[in-house]
Amino acid sequence: MTIKLNGDLHDLPAPLSVTALLTQLDIDARRVAVELNLAVVKKAAYDSSIIADGDEVEIVNFVGGG
Repeated sequence: MTIKLNGDLHDLPAPLSVTALLTQLDIDARRVAVELNLAVVKKAAYDSSIIADGDEVEIVNFVGGG
């Protein structure tokens, strides 16, 4: 299946949860915000939010500084 990840096409073997995608990409879920099809996904829903063929996903890293 193919999704749009941060504006670029990305192939995945099958539908998966937001948590599984972040794990596959080696991204710490505590340091990002995820948008799925233009809706922000709450961290509590990462396990139950399933990414399917054609979905659009945006992953935004939090950056600290002063």
